[in-house]
Amino acid sequence: MPVCPGFVRVGGCGLVTSRPIANVARTMDDPSKYSNASGRAQWEAKAEFWDDLHGRDGNGFHRTIVEPTVQRLLELRSDERVVDAACGNGTMARRLAAWGAEVVAFDFSPKFVEFARARGSGGASSIDYRVLDATDEDAVAQLGEGSFDAAVCTMALMDMPSIAPLYRAIYRLLRPAGRFVFVTSHPAFDTTNPVRITEKHDADGQLAVRHALRIDRYADVPPTRCIGSLRETTPHNFFHRPLSRLLGEAFEAGFVLEALEEPRFPADKDDFWQFPPALAGRLRRSA
Repeated sequence: MPVCPGFVRVGGCGLVTSRPIANVARTMDDPSKYSNASGRAQWEAKAEFWDDLHGRDGNGFHRTIVEPTVQRLLELRSDERVVDAACGNGTMARRLAAWGAEVVAFDFSPKFVEFARARGSGGASSIDYRVLDATDEDAVAQLGEGSFDAAVCTMALMDMPSIAPLYRAIYRLLRPAGRFVFVTSHPAFDTTNPVRITEKHDADGQLAVRHALRIDRYADVPPTRCIGSLRETTPHNFFHRPLSRLLGEAFEAGFVLEALEEPRFPADKDDFWQFPPALAGRLRRSA
């Protein structure tokens, strides 16, 4: 999830001041800067930070937004075979194993896979971890075409320079009527473009606070670099895709969209609760 650049605006009675939140997104003009190789180098450099951040069970975002959403959409049955694409340090893979799945998980970062293996399976059945590039369709398909009941990919599609190869590979891996559950940064509300705004204003003689987003680009946003946590200092490549591209490439691979959710934090936990930070869906392979 990117931490977007922006401003907090505080004003009332015509007086408005602004202060920057975080100026961390950088538009990239050299294609080599956002190649898959550069992305791998970035995640290798900060794999230890993200392993510490997520630990064994995931950070607050994962536990509140990602995990319960995947559990609802996946509708996992005991002993099903599931592949976890771009698994990071294995947080989601461990939950899948705890829910009774037979899990194969992969990531393109050898360090992430090393951390995932070191954390084990959390007392559940063993997890088969592999070093694989999600943008290499044939390499991913070699995990076993038609041998998986389901697949998941959580908070990683926006980090990939191309997602069509993964969609095609997952389609090949799934058995007939198999499902693919994804969770990604919301393409409208949680990319590197929106600016978060907080304003104080007069509402019928009462001082009120309003939270909003300013969005000035959506259809065509170039790749950028951003950070995913306020505590990290190493940015990584981020690829915005409007909803039509995000889902359109899945449809081209043969999937149909069966369910769509926009998970968000409770109103008492997030001032910007009206704007879901993630988009999740269940895609289905033809029977």
